[in-house]
Amino acid sequence: MEMNRIIACIAMLPLMAVLSLPAFSQSVYGTEEAGPVFPERDSTGAYIVPEGYALKDSIIYVPAPAADTLLAGKNIFMELPSRTKGDAADVTVHQSGDILQSMNAHFAANSSRQISGYRVRIFFDNKRTSRDESQAVMDRFVAQYHDVPAYRSYVNPYFKVTVGDFRTKSEAMQLLKQIRGEFPAAFIVKEKGINYPVVDKSNAVTADTVQVLYRLPEGVSL
Repeated sequence: MEMNRIIACIAMLPLMAVLSLPAFSQSVYGTEEAGPVFPERDSTGAYIVPEGYALKDSIIYVPAPAADTLLAGKNIFMELPSRTKGDAADVTVHQSGDILQSMNAHFAANSSRQISGYRVRIFFDNKRTSRDESQAVMDRFVAQYHDVPAYRSYVNPYFKVTVGDFRTKSEAMQLLKQIRGEFPAAFIVKEKGINYPVVDKSNAVTADTVQVLYRLPEGVSL
């Protein structure tokens, strides 16, 4: 029973990786209590696999870095290279003190400001079966569109599945046209708090390979 829970957890790794978990570059095991952990190796460096189980390769898709949020809300003049901070050279900007005060005031006034944008809603319902249906719709979308982020939420009494992070409505419209045949009920919504879009839209995801632990059929051994 415990090993079955381990397998169920591992089987979800490719989907979770699409939803922004980092890629695992080596085999991983996991439990419901502790989450993924790295298995032990033998003296040759090979992973120790429990009897009756084997490892097989599986592909996961990892979102590419979004816009650099590390500088969000920071004063760019304070981030310039400086020898006192260990940089190779000093960069000094001579400017009016009014400019610096204006920038600091702007940062202070907008420190909690969220990005407004557009997404495409592909599921919106409050039926008794909506919990399972919303998950199924999200899984189907993620399996087909690895480069588009997907979000599942519940706002009483509705389950929602919304996809994409777009700064303009025209960008969201392009996705809507692309998926309308598979998700005919989809429509565009304007939302606050969208995530930063990826920097390189033509390479929105990267593929990586992990090894998944699976149970061998009865009577089969490797």
